[in-house]
Amino acid sequence: MPDDGPRMMNLSALRGDNEFNSLRPQRFTEFAGQKQVVDNLSVMIEAARLRSEPIEHILFSGPPGLGKTTLAHLIANEMQASLVASSGPLMDKPGDLVAILSSLSAGQVFFLDEIHRLPRNVEETLYSAMEDFKVDIVTGSGPGARTITLPLERFTLVGATTRSGMLSAPLRDRFGGQFHLEFYTPEELSVIIRRATASMELQIDEPARVFLAAHSRGTPRIALRLLRRVRDFVQVSGEATITELAARDALERIGIGRLGLDRMDREILRAIIQRFGGGPVGLETLSAVFHEEKDVLAEVHEPYMLKLGLLARTPRGRVATRRAYEYLGLEVPRDMPEAPLFEDDNLA
Repeated sequence: MPDDGPRMMNLSALRGDNEFNSLRPQRFTEFAGQKQVVDNLSVMIEAARLRSEPIEHILFSGPPGLGKTTLAHLIANEMQASLVASSGPLMDKPGDLVAILSSLSAGQVFFLDEIHRLPRNVEETLYSAMEDFKVDIVTGSGPGARTITLPLERFTLVGATTRSGMLSAPLRDRFGGQFHLEFYTPEELSVIIRRATASMELQIDEPARVFLAAHSRGTPRIALRLLRRVRDFVQVSGEATITELAARDALERIGIGRLGLDRMDREILRAIIQRFGGGPVGLETLSAVFHEEKDVLAEVHEPYMLKLGLLARTPRGRVATRRAYEYLGLEVPRDMPEAPLFEDDNLA
């Protein structure tokens, strides 16, 4: 029989294994990176405490793996409240949302991942819940239909999206705090790796930590995933410490190249250059070439290559830059604009 109860997700299943969740920081003081975001959240939380009321609704945007879920947990921890989690795609109808909202207690944090994928009718139900802490339920149909107003406890909605441009203006405007998460610096990722290795009771030398940080695409989730894979290779080989040599060997064996680009990233660049003359080429075309969803290309592969300057977006599609030719060791077209060369350290 179908389950018609509230559609709340298991965060372990959503974000990886239990080990990953055990590495999450428990307080803002343990969170590395996103300093401006954390500082502003700290002020909002302290002010809400002084007023003895829940913190305003918060919206996090940015590429996957930068800490949106972790920050939602930290907000709940700092407010001494529990967290309930679900996801936009799980909300098929308004009743799914109402079932969760009506179960929330005062001050509780409701984390809604992929909020940009809420169906329109569900999103409209969320408006009154966020502003007035009530929802209207229609019972019956035709002339006998009537509306019942269901009051809600004052809760905090934390929304997360990788596609902020797909959010409607009415929904976006209802969030009191809106924060865009940026890619992490290698130094911040090195701190995250150091703390993770301590929690996992691993030994890692500093060059290995720096090497992994430089190949983690500015993303903590990727840094932790690479660390686990390197750990596997080191443990199987019987080594006691993760060295830079061991890390290099492990990343090479799993297909991670310079700057942290994987095989798919490199194939995308090669396709744009060799199949489409450097571009422009549309996202739909790339999706057809690689038999991959457009959202995966746009949310997983493209952002970091844009940040590195390997790709550029134009009204007509994606274009490979001079840096992309240099990265792949291909001859740069004579008419292509000059661009700074990569530093040797970045190509390591």
